Amino acid sequence: MAEDLKVRYSDKDLEEFRIVIEDKIEKAKSHLDLLKSAYMNDGDNGTNDTSPTFKAFEEGSATMSKEANTQLAIRQEKFIRDLKNALLRIQNKTYGICRVTGKLINKERLKLVPHATLSIEAKNMQK
Repeated sequence: MAEDLKVRYSDKDLEEFRIVIEDKIEKAKSHLDLLKSAYMNDGDNGTNDTSPTFKAFEEGSATMSKEANTQLAIRQEKFIRDLKNALLRIQNKTYGICRVTGKLINKERLKLVPHATLSIEAKNMQK
């Protein structure tokens, strides 16, 4: 009950969340770099002298793989952007406040989804 009455998380709590988020940003950036390097790789796996059918299959597979990598990279970039926005909310001391209910988002939820802007209550209302 006392948790609901608090308007915002303490500076100590915010600092803990900041550390978690910055760590997630670093990991997300390295994952994005891996995706981009896989995408930039031209995919020529030495199929120049093999049968044309196999080469066409390889090219089709490479195209699908590039499309999948592109989608993953786009999602990863959005995740990084969401995490950076969470850092801004920490600076503004508005982090962890549900944008619908105005109540604090549960700490356990924020540990799992540090960029969350909705409480479970608000998320369930959307269904």
